[in-house]
Amino acid sequence: MAPNAGELLRQWRQRRRLSQLALASEADISQRHLSFLESGRSRPSRDMVMHLGERLEIPLRERNLILTAAGHAPHYPHRGLDAPELSGARRVVEDVLHGHLPHPALAVDRHWTLISANASAQALMANAAPHLLEGDINVLRLSLHPEGLAPRILNLPEWRSHLLTRLDHEIRQSADAKLAALRDEIAAFPFQASTAPARSDPAREGRIAVPLRLKSDAGPLTFLSTTTVFGTATDVTLSEVTIEAFFPADERTAKAMADRPGG
Repeated sequence: MAPNAGELLRQWRQRRRLSQLALASEADISQRHLSFLESGRSRPSRDMVMHLGERLEIPLRERNLILTAAGHAPHYPHRGLDAPELSGARRVVEDVLHGHLPHPALAVDRHWTLISANASAQALMANAAPHLLEGDINVLRLSLHPEGLAPRILNLPEWRSHLLTRLDHEIRQSADAKLAALRDEIAAFPFQASTAPARSDPAREGRIAVPLRLKSDAGPLTFLSTTTVFGTATDVTLSEVTIEAFFPADERTAKAMADRPGG
């Protein structure tokens, strides 16, 4: 039996590690009212679902599910990126990717499935095994698979840990079962962990972020990544689009990317 709206709200409150009192205070409602909503003694109004969804930072997709469970129509539209209504947003994505050349940039959906990539990102992915580049390409699988980019990542244990930690955070925020399954899959990929004792590394001290270090014909390339989202999205699909852009972390990398054909 599917959970009712109150049960779903309670689950999201617990995921955010908030007590009833804390959420009621943030939402400016009585704890008694919230208790009645969660227990099913009262059915939440459309406005109340929207209000609590904002306070709990529930993903738009999940807010629609709670609205439906409460007997209301979904509020947030859900269209494919190829829908005419999203043509402007799609152009923004492509403009950002193209404008980031000669450095790599790509766009992914909520499950890290590739939406689009610029020429530099495509070049970095080109030497992966064909089965990783067929159909829906999952960027995390491609990155950490032993037949993907993993053999070329010079700091693989560090980068792997970074990606898994980020994925753990996304799973906690979204409660997405498909992301959890992806996390289990890529965590099981074999990799050579360092057995050397930890020691001070001057190159790491004072770093501002975990870099991605790649082997290339031009020598080691070192990138820092940034993440861009549509902060005011009201469409479910658009709210789940993420642009990952990689910037050169040193002059050697900047020069190597600029010297690439088309750079």
